[in-house]
Amino acid sequence: MNTSLIAMWKEGRTRFTQLLDKSSEADLVKKNGDSPNSAGFLIRHIAEVELLFAKNVFGLSEVKIVAKTLIAVKDTGEWTNLAELKEIAAYAAEMLEKAISLQENWEEVIETKEFGKKTRAEALGRITTHTAYHAGQLALVLKYGK
Repeated sequence: MNTSLIAMWKEGRTRFTQLLDKSSEADLVKKNGDSPNSAGFLIRHIAEVELLFAKNVFGLSEVKIVAKTLIAVKDTGEWTNLAELKEIAAYAAEMLEKAISLQENWEEVIETKEFGKKTRAEALGRITTHTAYHAGQLALVLKYGK
């Protein structure tokens, strides 16, 4: 098991989970200025991409995911159920942690159409920073959004 990498990923993900814990259902429709994405969309998107990484990048075939935010390409306003969003975020955390724990060769190069060739270690960096990037957007929406 990759306990050090899991610890690093979990710590990075706290930027997201702490915001999720503070979010209310009323927050989910908020947007920041002219931003096209609501808080609910951002939460769903973070979870979906984590699940896609667990399944497609790290090879955890048991992952069940329909990437609705990627299919829609934009915020459709449908991500307003906080319990459902928390559930998919928890499922994403569970599946990504499992996928990380099963990796053996972090220097192995993988290739995806989204980001090209990367080592597994670089891919872990990519998903960690993706979550943190959107968590920053979520923080601004929760603080200043209307």
